[in-house]
Amino acid sequence: MKVAIISDIHGNDLALEAVLADIDALGITDIVNLGDHVSGPLNAARTADILMARNIPAIAGNHDRYLLTIDPADMGLSDRAAHGELQPRHLDWLATLPATLVYRDALFLCHGTPASDETYWLEALTADGVVHLAARSAIEAFATGIEQPVILCGHTHIPRAIRLADGRLVVNPGSVGCPGYDDDRPVAHKVEVGSPDARYAVVENAGNDWSVTFRTIPYDHKAMSMLAAERNRLQWAEALATGFLSA
Repeated sequence: MKVAIISDIHGNDLALEAVLADIDALGITDIVNLGDHVSGPLNAARTADILMARNIPAIAGNHDRYLLTIDPADMGLSDRAAHGELQPRHLDWLATLPATLVYRDALFLCHGTPASDETYWLEALTADGVVHLAARSAIEAFATGIEQPVILCGHTHIPRAIRLADGRLVVNPGSVGCPGYDDDRPVAHKVEVGSPDARYAVVENAGNDWSVTFRTIPYDHKAMSMLAAERNRLQWAEALATGFLSA
């Protein structure tokens, strides 16, 4: 079995199209989606339309949840921008997505951790906001009770694969459409992946062993950066253009 994993598209329809084209070119027909589909100052409605047409098995991310549960007047700028584009049918689709999912009895899907769509699984923060690999004991603890050999998470936008002591594989495929962001919870920090490319991963089994391949796909990121700049989201524009944040 070979499965493509996408996550954290954040309304970047051009990045999504590039990734789906690459998946199709590889002949992969199994795709799963780990959430945060549309939030951002880009093309939320068109992104939702593409995903809905493909009918890809998906779960909800924290920003998908915010779009359904927070009053637009109280939303952050990215969620509010997306909400303003979405039609009721898009919100109805988001409302159908579960928080976790088991795919083909082999893959466990969650956005952050099994219990929280806002918690980093494979990364941790220092008191002054440096993002680093989490302690092995913490990573292992989050996997307690999960029986599937492959565990998938997103949320941090950082591509990473961890092999647990019992052989299970935990994979974050990275972000399709948002290569850098900052956050103030639990402490102020920023995440940068260092290139503007779209990212996803492919997991494959041979016998009882699972492997992962990370894919980095170029696309017209300058168009997305210009769109963010036109909408006065300059940090988004910088991240989309470079994969870095200057501040």
